[in-house]
Amino acid sequence: MNLAPDSVGIFRNAKLPDATLCCKSGPDDLCHPEVLNIFAHERVISRMANELSEQQVSAALATVTAPGRSQDLVTGGQVSGIVIKDGHVGFTIEIDPSEKDSADALRSASESAVRALDGVLSATAMLTAHQGGSTAPQDDTPPGTPIGSGQAASREPLKPARDLIAVASGKGGVGKSTTSINLALALAANGKKVGILDADIYGPSLPRLIGKNLKPQSDGKKIYPIEAWGLQTMSIGYLVAEDAPTIWRGPMVMSAIEQMLRDVAWDDLDILVIDMPPGTGDAQLTLSQRAALSGAVIVSTPQDLALIDARKGLNMFRKVNVPVLGIIENMSHFICPDCGGRHEVFGHGGAAAEAARIGAPFLGEVPLEMTIRATSDAGTPIVAKDPDGPHAAHYRAIAEAVLAQLGTPVKAGPKIVIE
Repeated sequence: MNLAPDSVGIFRNAKLPDATLCCKSGPDDLCHPEVLNIFAHERVISRMANELSEQQVSAALATVTAPGRSQDLVTGGQVSGIVIKDGHVGFTIEIDPSEKDSADALRSASESAVRALDGVLSATAMLTAHQGGSTAPQDDTPPGTPIGSGQAASREPLKPARDLIAVASGKGGVGKSTTSINLALALAANGKKVGILDADIYGPSLPRLIGKNLKPQSDGKKIYPIEAWGLQTMSIGYLVAEDAPTIWRGPMVMSAIEQMLRDVAWDDLDILVIDMPPGTGDAQLTLSQRAALSGAVIVSTPQDLALIDARKGLNMFRKVNVPVLGIIENMSHFICPDCGGRHEVFGHGGAAAEAARIGAPFLGEVPLEMTIRATSDAGTPIVAKDPDGPHAAHYRAIAEAVLAQLGTPVKAGPKIVIE
């Protein structure tokens, strides 16, 4: 993006990063104008982002009034939890449960008001429903419950399926989400009614993996899952743009995860596969403690660096008394399509050795295959695209091993074929 010539002039005498010293120079021995434009633009954006304040955000939200109210959002005390990070802004708006029908319009208006501020790159509003007017709620919506909640919060573990399986890893980049969707499809191929919940609030990938990015429907009490390849699916990615950052604080993340467990209209599921976010933070602990998990599956690559973090995930589940159903070694080896040679890019056997060391089942290995990657990126996971193929066979074997750990009989299910 080019700035006006006078904007470039402002930065001609400024000290630029060392990287500009080797760039093409103009006739005046100064940095090439295009390079100056780039750094000028970056500095302007950086300065604007740094100058953003909660007061500015509050002032912008004070221009928005919810339908049917006489006071703006700020005067009415509806705004809280303002977060500003590198030009990305997040905030919470409390509304009355009776205002749920106008919630989308209010969210849109408030986000637009904040995005109009100089230096704001994105704005994300989270609406929560608060029952006011007495010390106790008069209906079954508890104070502070996210909009769309249709039942009172309970401290009993949430169990939206007969079996809940957490698929976890200690770190990102090991292929956990690709494993989760293909495992869910392989479980469904065994005659199970399966759902998959993408619980990675900060980096949801399920919409891309299933090739759908639709907004879920709601009746005001329950949110309906998106159907794909015979699975019931839910992800925060359905509610935010693919390139929009999620900058919620811990309590907002935990509230969203609980809502997706409690307030999604999961329909008589045998198994809910939960694609856990990487790591062992608030989101992982919330799921481990609030969901009635039947067990956890750990995904790791063979190398020591990945296994070090995988051990942290294993230990977390053990501390909260969640059984470890087993370990999967992903990207275990690569078969060259040209010469047929086997290459152990990340080593081999590390996950199997770790499983033996801790006494956990080794569920199997999945090779590093371009076809698996390509079908995932295309929104047609390999178990759906080619259910009888050699790559899907790895996931089918793992699914049978998981069912054996659950003590569930294996039976043939309907085939999912993509025309």
